[in-house]
Amino acid sequence: MRPEEGADMRCPWCGTQDTRVVDSRPAEDRTAIRRRRECASCSRRFTTFERGQGAFLRVIKRDGAKEPYERQKLVDGVRKSIKNRPVTEEQVAALADRVEEALRRAGPEVTTQELGLEVLSHLRPLDEVAYLRFASVYKDFQEITDFERELGLMLQKRKPKPKRERKRKRPASRR
Repeated sequence: MRPEEGADMRCPWCGTQDTRVVDSRPAEDRTAIRRRRECASCSRRFTTFERGQGAFLRVIKRDGAKEPYERQKLVDGVRKSIKNRPVTEEQVAALADRVEEALRRAGPEVTTQELGLEVLSHLRPLDEVAYLRFASVYKDFQEITDFERELGLMLQKRKPKPKRERKRKRPASRR
C-alpha cells in the first residue's frame, strides 16, 4: 500500500486503518494537499489535509532560553490585538504565513525581537489599532507616554493623503 493510500490514517467513524484515497488536489495556496478518503470497512468518506513540515525553527527568548517555534502562539497574540477590529481569520492566517516565511528565510533560530518586529511589519498595513495593541504588549508599554511615542512614530511614517483641490466660489453676479 502506498503512503498516500491510507497508511496510518484511521477512519474517524469506525477507527479502521484500511482507507484509500479517492481524490487529491492542492489546497491553501498550494501549501497543502487535500485528500478525499474512503474507509474500506464502513464505506464512509472523509477529508484529510497534508502539509509539509518545513524547516525546524527555534525561538530565542529574551532570557536566552530556546524553544521550538509555535504558530499557535503567534496567531493567539495577533487575535488578541484584533479583537473587535475588522480583521478576518483568513487575514490572520495569511499574516502568520508571511511571518513564518520571513522567519524561515532568516535562519533556523530567530529572536523574539525579530519575531515581534516581523509581526508588527505585517500587522500595521492590516489594521493600525491592532498594530498599536500588539506593540503595547510586545514593547512592554508601561506609561501613556509609551503610547504617545509609538503613535508619533506611526504618524511620522504615514504617507500623506493627496490633497483635494477646493473649488473657489465665484461671486454671484449682480444684476
